[in-house]
Formats: sequence, structure tokens, C-alpha cells
Amino acid sequence: MATKNQRKIAHFILQGKGGAGKSFIAMLLAQYLKTSGVSVNCVDTDPVNQTFSGYKALDVQFLKLLGESDTTINSRVFDDLMERLIQGEGSYVIDNGATSFLPLASYIVENDAITLLEESGCDVYIHTVINGAQSLTDTVSGFVALAKQPTFKKIVVWLNEFLGDIEYQGKVFNEMKAYQDYGNKIHGMVRIPRRNQDTFARDIEQMTKAKLTFAEVANDPAFTLMARSRLKRVQDEIFGQLSSMKL
Repeated sequence: MATKNQRKIAHFILQGKGGAGKSFIAMLLAQYLKTSGVSVNCVDTDPVNQTFSGYKALDVQFLKLLGESDTTINSRVFDDLMERLIQGEGSYVIDNGATSFLPLASYIVENDAITLLEESGCDVYIHTVINGAQSLTDTVSGFVALAKQPTFKKIVVWLNEFLGDIEYQGKVFNEMKAYQDYGNKIHGMVRIPRRNQDTFARDIEQMTKAKLTFAEVANDPAFTLMARSRLKRVQDEIFGQLSSMKL
């Protein structure tokens, strides 16, 4: 059996709702894997906002997956990415934008890409985010669009409460119909709890605007000692949840 450092894993970040926090999740996941001693390759395929690429410490490569029409996948570029995933080593974190969500998801399904990856010894996880407040309905719909595809077998759901509680008509996510119908597809869930807007939220905003990792913040005098302490608590909480999934 391959050890954690030897396993080949592809982590696709997919969600059809724009501004849902996909790049934030990609950033957190990539850092967790790196601190776990895993060789990580980071790829940004968002054709509109290359936020993930802005994290210089993560050495993110940008790939233009969409063709000239911006509605279809450039098959040559995607085939090259698949080749890298099949022939390469370590983990890949692949961020994707809202505009390329449907083309990429459709291309993966139509080409049976996940089966091909699994047959090459590469585990595949689909990460999607569900937001509270006004984005709840759209992000839950995005989860359902993924979960109803037979090829997507291991889904990691990120419950992002940053904008509000994830609750609909008195029901939390694991009480909703979407979970009842597709809960068997969920490999694990990561909860990002709502924090004090004047402290934790402001610290996270400062970190993400500067495109800094937790490791960089720990040595950055622009962050106060208390801010660094709060961000370390956020890191430990998120990484602890990821660790329990054995990704």
C-alpha cells in the first residue's frame, strides 16, 4: 500500500456559484497538504479571476482550459493536464472558476476522466463549497449538480459560514433533501465557522487580500501578535478537520 507521500491524488475544486470561495478553499487545502509533507502541484484554471495564482508561495500554475468561445474545454490543454495527473506524483490541487464549471464538469463526465485516473492509481476528490445566507440555494444546487453524476464518488463539502448560517427553513445541511439524497457521496465535511467580524474575519481578509499563506503571516510584522494568534487558531481548526479525512 502506498504511503501518504507516495499516493497520487487529484483534488478538483468545483462549484458553479461565482464568488463562493473556491480559491480560498484551494489555498487552505494546498497549505494543509504541504504541511503534511505531501508533494503538492497547484493549478489554477479560472479563466476570469486567477486568485489562486496570486499565492506566490504555493507556486501555482495557470492553465487556460477554456477555448476561444469560453464555453468549451480546450481538449488539448485538458488532455495535457490528465497526462500530468496520470504520469506525475504527489497531490494536485486544481482550482476552477464559475464560468468553466459546467464545461469542465461535463468534459470530465463525458470522457470518463475519473475512471481513467483511478485506473492509473490516482485517487480523485471533488471539493465543493456551500455558503450561508443568500448564496445557500445556489451553492446547494451546485453540490447537487455534482453529486448526481455517478462518476463523482468522493465529494468533500466545505460548509462556509462566513456570510451566515447554513440553514434553510430550520434545517441544517445534513437535514436538507440534498444531503438525504446524496449524502452517500460525501467523503467528509469541513466547517468554516462564522467568526467575529472585527477580529477573525478582518484578519482573514487581510491575509487573503495580501495573498499570503499561514506560514508567511506567522513571520509578517504587518500582522499583530494577536492577529497571528487568531489566524493560527483558524489554521489548526481547519487542518485538524482535514487530517481526520486522511486525504
